[in-house]
Amino acid sequence: MHDETGTTPQPDPRQEKFVVDTDLLTEDQVEGLVQEYCTRYHGLNDTENPLAEQARVLSAVRRGELVVWFDPEENTAGLGQPHLS
Repeated sequence: MHDETGTTPQPDPRQEKFVVDTDLLTEDQVEGLVQEYCTRYHGLNDTENPLAEQARVLSAVRRGELVVWFDPEENTAGLGQPHLS
């Protein structure tokens, strides 16, 4: 897609997802993201207790295997892999 100058418009960097350092979040905020991650990924799999994975997911966040992504377009945050594909 081209604009009126014939160039391809560049995405606005202010609209791109970015990683938020967990040190900037309260413990309650991190725990809320962990709970949301557990229920989103394990709650749909007929898992009897999706929150049983909380300790493992929190450990992955502490080790940097999962990071907090913020989406400014949607104004939402969630856990995900360190590098978006």
